[in-house]
Amino acid sequence: MGKKIGEIFGSILGTSLLSKYLVVFLISMIPLVELRGAIPYSQLVGLPIIPSYIISIIGNMLPVPIIFLFARRVLEWGSTKKYTKKFFTWCLEKGRKGGDTLEAKAGKGLFWALLIFVGIPLPGTGAWTGTLAASILDMDFKKSVIAVMLGVLLAGVIMGVASFLIFKGVF
Repeated sequence: MGKKIGEIFGSILGTSLLSKYLVVFLISMIPLVELRGAIPYSQLVGLPIIPSYIISIIGNMLPVPIIFLFARRVLEWGSTKKYTKKFFTWCLEKGRKGGDTLEAKAGKGLFWALLIFVGIPLPGTGAWTGTLAASILDMDFKKSVIAVMLGVLLAGVIMGVASFLIFKGVF
């Protein structure tokens, strides 16, 4: 998926080194794709792993404060509107149920649970989802951002090592 998105951005931006890094940055900001797509793409196009890792982290973290501060408000607002009520209410209820389950299992370890949730690079996890969950759970802003940041760093290391080994070992 990251390769396909990279091709789209690449065709728009060109193939210079700066353009390739900009594509990595933009891919890392896309919900659900995030750095799980950006880092493999960077290795596919032959960029050095360390600068790609750093750019992916920055791109992935940039939306986090905005998501934390506004996503819940948008969902609550949308849950009162005629055409969006059903979907937005479903999103809020799903988030609350998931958050309650996570909180019940994690207890005081909610910070670590959020860090691991974001840090394990699986579909449906990541900075966007983790931040939205933290917002719905009314977690402390600073602790949430730190947990998400550490999780993004962990996911980046996992994806960087996996991508480096796959693309340098196979190609």
